[in-house]
Amino acid sequence: MDHAVIFAPLISMMSWLLPAIFFIGLLKTPWAKGHIGEGLVRLFAHWRLDKHTYRRLHNVTLNTPDGTTQIDHIFLSPYGIFVLETKNMSGWIFGSERQAQWTQKIYKRTFKFQNPLRQNYKHLKALEATLGLSLEHLHSVITFVGGSTFKTEVPANVTEGVGFIRYIKSFQQRVFSEADVDTMLRALQTGRRAPTFATHREHVQNLKRRSDPTAERQCPKCSGVLLIRTVKSGPKAGQQFWGCSAFPKCRTMQSF
Repeated sequence: MDHAVIFAPLISMMSWLLPAIFFIGLLKTPWAKGHIGEGLVRLFAHWRLDKHTYRRLHNVTLNTPDGTTQIDHIFLSPYGIFVLETKNMSGWIFGSERQAQWTQKIYKRTFKFQNPLRQNYKHLKALEATLGLSLEHLHSVITFVGGSTFKTEVPANVTEGVGFIRYIKSFQQRVFSEADVDTMLRALQTGRRAPTFATHREHVQNLKRRSDPTAERQCPKCSGVLLIRTVKSGPKAGQQFWGCSAFPKCRTMQSF
């Protein structure tokens, strides 16, 4: 029997099976899950939020004193500016407003991740500085997609699926004129970093640098160097923090 005839079906099957396995593996990566989650939010917003009332920007990278920050979605409206952080996660989610880390539980596996409310607060501060606005007009919104379930009570601005639509629409008092919204939109369009691969790569490098305890940091107030210091007395004795090298002239401190 001709070997070519025997192996032809096998070769044909492998020609689509291997790419399929690679594609399924790619979908499970954090990069792919993040993009899928953000894509779902864009789709939900397109269906449920009037584009003339809620002007939108996606994947916005802004400069900050310690590098850059990347914002998933910004919705600008006469009722305020809504800053949306997307989490594409499954399983059970445990967390409270004040916890530094939340927990994801999938069967017997447990994973820790940064409290998204704290993560989004930095986004709000970046927008506050860029637009010169008061924080009272900037609203943090978190949405979980991917079939996760909250197992602890979470604030109203932490939502599931299309729940972020209801939260955004719950604000009905006008605080900006249409002209204000247009002006802020243009300011962000010109002030954001170009949405390119180079920008993303630089942002990732900034994240790695900030997570490295040995990396040098710059003081956001005086541009001096932040040094690792240790609390010498009191209930927090022994804990480390970042303190400005210009102390006592500059008293900037950041948690370690």
